[in-house]
Amino acid sequence: MPQPRLLIATRNPGKVREYRRLLRDTPHELVSLEDLGITEEVEETGQTFEENARLKACTYAALGEILTLADDSGLEVAALGGEPGVRSARYGEESSSGPRRRYKDDRERVDLLLRNLRGVPWERRTARFRCVIAVVTPPSPPPARGG
Repeated sequence: MPQPRLLIATRNPGKVREYRRLLRDTPHELVSLEDLGITEEVEETGQTFEENARLKACTYAALGEILTLADDSGLEVAALGGEPGVRSARYGEESSSGPRRRYKDDRERVDLLLRNLRGVPWERRTARFRCVIAVVTPPSPPPARGG
C-alpha cells in the first residue's frame, strides 16, 4: 500500500529541505509544489500569521487535492510594536505617502530595521521569530477573509 502524501506548500527549496528533515519519520511521502506542478501563487492577504498559513494551506490543498502543510513566519520586534511581523517579507514596502519602495534583498530590510531601531537602547532591542503552521485536508476552499 502506498504512503499517503503530504504537500509542503512552499517554493523555498531550503524550507522544503528543512521540512523533509523535520518530518522524515512521518508515515507520509513528502512532496513539494514543484513536484506536483503547481505554479499558482497565493497572495498573503491575512492580517495574522495564522490567517496567511491557513489561506496558503487551504488553497494549495484544493489545487493539489492532497493533505497540505503551509506556514507563515516573520520577525516581531518589541520596540517597534511587533513590526515587521506578518509583513516581514515586505517590510518597508508599504507606504501611506509616496511611491512604494521595493527592497531587493533581506540585507536591505535588515538595514531598514536597524535604522528604525536608532535610539532604542540595547536592552530594549528584543525580538522573536514566529512561525505558524497550518495543515489541512482537501477539499479546502480558501477561508473567508478574517476567518
